[in-house]
Amino acid sequence: MTAAVVVKPDPKWGETPYAFIELKPGVEATEADIIAHCKQHLAGFKVPRAIVFGELPKTSTGKLQKFHLRKQAGSTTAIDV
Repeated sequence: MTAAVVVKPDPKWGETPYAFIELKPGVEATEADIIAHCKQHLAGFKVPRAIVFGELPKTSTGKLQKFHLRKQAGSTTAIDV
């Protein structure tokens, strides 16, 4: 599994976590499974509010292209650190 988290604008909180997950072939997971796992291991404000499953954009060397994910989440103004 490969995962990336970016922020998504939120009218109440300003920003909330938004997760993108690429599952390995043959592996199944639901949004509820991922959120339940995160709730067990993370502080409440760090738990993603939404999960998107699919292939993650990568460079030719396999590095994640988070700017594409930020664009998809609508958070293109987020700072890349």
